[in-house]
Amino acid sequence: MSAAQNPPIQTLSGVGKLTAERLEKLHLHTVQDLLFHLPSRYQDRSRLHSIAEAQIGQEIQLDAEILAVEFKGASKRRSLICTLGQAGSTRRISLRLFHFNPAQQAQLRRGTFIRCFGEVRRGFQGLELVHPEYQVINPENPPPVSEQLSPIYPSSEGLHQKLWQRLIGQAFQYPLEDLLAPYQDLFGDLPELAQAISYLHHPPVDINHAQMLSGKHPAQRRLALEELLAHQLSLALLKQQMQQHQAPCFENAGAYRQKLLKSLPFQLTRAQQRVVGDIETDLASQRPMQRLVQGDVGSGKTIVAALAALQALESGYQVAIMAPTELLAEQHRRNFEQWLAVLEMQPAWLVGSLTPKQKREALAALAEGESRLVIGTHALFQDKVQFQRLGLIIVDEQHRFGVHQRLALRDKASHSDERPHQLIMTATPIPRTLAMISYADLDVSVIDELPPGRKPVTTVVMPEDKREQLVERIAAVCAEGRQSYWVCPLIEESETLASQAAEEIYQYLSERLSHLRVGLVHGRLKAKEKDSIMQAFKAHELDLLVATTVIEVGVDVPNASLMIIENAERMGMAQLHQLRGRVGRGNIDSFCVLLYQAPLSQTGFRRLSTLRESQDGFYIAEQDLNLRGPGELLGTRQTGLVQLKIADLERDQDLLPQVGQLTRALLAEPDRAQILVQRWLAQGWHYGDAY
Repeated sequence: MSAAQNPPIQTLSGVGKLTAERLEKLHLHTVQDLLFHLPSRYQDRSRLHSIAEAQIGQEIQLDAEILAVEFKGASKRRSLICTLGQAGSTRRISLRLFHFNPAQQAQLRRGTFIRCFGEVRRGFQGLELVHPEYQVINPENPPPVSEQLSPIYPSSEGLHQKLWQRLIGQAFQYPLEDLLAPYQDLFGDLPELAQAISYLHHPPVDINHAQMLSGKHPAQRRLALEELLAHQLSLALLKQQMQQHQAPCFENAGAYRQKLLKSLPFQLTRAQQRVVGDIETDLASQRPMQRLVQGDVGSGKTIVAALAALQALESGYQVAIMAPTELLAEQHRRNFEQWLAVLEMQPAWLVGSLTPKQKREALAALAEGESRLVIGTHALFQDKVQFQRLGLIIVDEQHRFGVHQRLALRDKASHSDERPHQLIMTATPIPRTLAMISYADLDVSVIDELPPGRKPVTTVVMPEDKREQLVERIAAVCAEGRQSYWVCPLIEESETLASQAAEEIYQYLSERLSHLRVGLVHGRLKAKEKDSIMQAFKAHELDLLVATTVIEVGVDVPNASLMIIENAERMGMAQLHQLRGRVGRGNIDSFCVLLYQAPLSQTGFRRLSTLRESQDGFYIAEQDLNLRGPGELLGTRQTGLVQLKIADLERDQDLLPQVGQLTRALLAEPDRAQILVQRWLAQGWHYGDAY
């Protein structure tokens, strides 16, 4: 689309510097952006009401005469009150202005006829309209009512509705290119783009309200289709772009791998073997691997990552393994130390808690190539970190990292023309619909089998008034030599409040179970303190650990067999499933108790019932997506992924086959594809280069 067809927003009449700045805060930069800024709701100004019809909470439009005008309140807080009446009716309604100027005071006089629109409220002296929209009218020749619903646009300070309507009215004067016009046969009866946009800005009065509220009107679905297409197409284009780069080719005899496999006290499951094969093929290619490995809690992703690392190490390259917390990084470090001992290798360690001397030594070893495998946290992103020959990046729980952080790590290998391979792991099962849009640039492998001997965790839902029974249960479990968790959720997104709640539970349980060794860990502790307490629990120096959700991703404690989760109704199913996965990691019977505060909402009931009935992380993730949406499920509000404006992944998943067909068609027309992506993702296009 040319600049003439889609000029800057300042081109429009009435858009000065200040207005342009306000619009840019809403990511509106061009005339076309305005057309895609759709109403959040509509008002019906297609008819005139009588005062007799007015009901509290109703939005009404009426023509009336000002019968009386008075001022009430102190001089600085005066309100202007006009009593309105209509011929043939004794009922009255008031118009109240708390803020008014001399011109309004002169305009609103007794005997003047006005048309006003607003919400009916209960006032001190009857029904009233507070700061309604109004205009003075000639009762002999009143203006016509609207033949369409009036749009109300999402807004911010300084941008009033009349301005929106005026600017969007001007925007319609510029042609809107329907980029999918050549493929109309692929989306059936859905309208053309311009028709859909026009309809949603100015719907007729006889619109199907139920269809619009559900988001299933053909005009809405036409835009949802294009938005989903833009997301999937952007990632497909980025995948193509990435495939243009060279990557190191790890072709070797697999001696390292065979040596490690022979030393393991277990055999890989069929699912693990299949995923290892996928990765081995990728790493032997000269194209950068971009593979996502999904595996439920306890499915054995880490050993798969270790085997991938050995393929790179045997080929003479360095490997970086990144985890979101020191606790998880430390768990990886211990596992890799144990596994690599048979090869006489020692992983390097780079986290924020190192001393300055330790950091200098670690950085020098990486830059000189002495350290071949490094495990760390966000510290790996630091500017001072340089690799001699980085060939493989392994990212665990990737959605917890910002996109720019992953990009920064990949660029550590930018001294050569080769791009490092990337292996991304997650224990958060991603629903198919979400993966198609969020990870279309990645090849996906699923470890859908648990190691033999792993027993399912029995899940129980209980009201909080059964707390005393649970205290007795903990005592019994610990008497058998087992260990227990008691988890307090994040309260109102405040780690401080969550920590306070955990401290109260800790005091209560310490008093009630004074014969047990009770520990406390929460987000306000320093990393070293958290690590020390978690390691003490792992070493069975503690019987009971009271914690906030910082243990959602933590160290393995096979001896822990009881998990109690406080206020479970406040948490998402995916997170509850992750927490439940902290127990049942050995071959003993394990239990998870979901404590809730009564009364339980319908959503809370569905959430807890699903956890009780299923151990399948992918099924639970699908249900979580239904209840909470993709942003909450993956934490994407922080990472910039899947921020859909119009489409809804659950509601519109039936469009995905058409989206796939259109993606394949538009990849053959890169110019058209780029324009479509820019239309919908102008603010997020740079994100994709993180891969």
